[in-house]
Amino acid sequence: MLNRRQLRVKVLQVLYAYQASEDKVVKTFEKKLLESVDEVYEMYISLLGLLVNVADYVLVDADERANKHRPDETDLHANTKLNTNKFIQLLRDNPAYQAGAQKYALEYSFDREVIKDIFNILKSSEAYEAYLLSEDTTLRSEKDIIKYIFKKIIRKTPGIEQVFEEKFINWSVDKDVLEAMMAKTFSNFQSEVAKENKLALISASWSEDRDYILDLTRRVITFDQEFQKYIADKTEKWDAERIAVIDILLMKMAISELVHFPEIPVKVTMNEYIEIAKEFSTPKSNLFINGILDKIMLDLRAAGKIRKTGRGLIE
Repeated sequence: MLNRRQLRVKVLQVLYAYQASEDKVVKTFEKKLLESVDEVYEMYISLLGLLVNVADYVLVDADERANKHRPDETDLHANTKLNTNKFIQLLRDNPAYQAGAQKYALEYSFDREVIKDIFNILKSSEAYEAYLLSEDTTLRSEKDIIKYIFKKIIRKTPGIEQVFEEKFINWSVDKDVLEAMMAKTFSNFQSEVAKENKLALISASWSEDRDYILDLTRRVITFDQEFQKYIADKTEKWDAERIAVIDILLMKMAISELVHFPEIPVKVTMNEYIEIAKEFSTPKSNLFINGILDKIMLDLRAAGKIRKTGRGLIE
């Protein structure tokens, strides 16, 4: 699921697009923000669907082998165990998965050659051979081969990775989130009753998180000039054109949280934006942002503009 840091990155991406665009209709970018979150869930459902596609392809492969010009005995009696894998069957019958598959039209998501490539890699592996020979049909055991397909083939094969990068613009940013969501799914599927197994959530509390990211976006845009002045006052000795746009946006987001989000602790805000800077900005941006924000925070605190409420937050 998306945590608050990852949601902040989504807001950062949208604010960057807003700043670069001539279209300054806030509602347009609010929609883009929500779509970027929904895309994470679409990628997640697509990954689940790809696993189902691979299991379905077993029957296609068996049929092709049986209809070869000169099929041998193994071709005529191909093992199609994966098609009836217990985890895959539970996934096929899961109401939440079915709803997602319908919403995102999974039937047309992946080229058949991609599915074939995954299956061919799987078919030549020792793990698959061991799976076909195993008599253990417990759900726990059945999940192991599906985990193998995801972790060792889908996640580790460059060509397949490229397919996702071409299909989803934020794949490279969100793939770690998706890996966690897939792990959560494998953990959640414990029941042999399909509807009792829960898919991973997009966030811990989407209703609250949705309000948070929309509010953060609106406030950074609304108070842009005010926040810019705070930053300009503390960067007088810096060439404005040399300050990275990402750094400016991160500081504006942080100031917004310091002033307008009383439920978020100051330390959390400071730490989160410094960490985001390490990943998404220049090598020394985290130190620069830390220094400037410290000075701004002292001024805001002295002016009584930082008011944190709630247990353990009152300063």
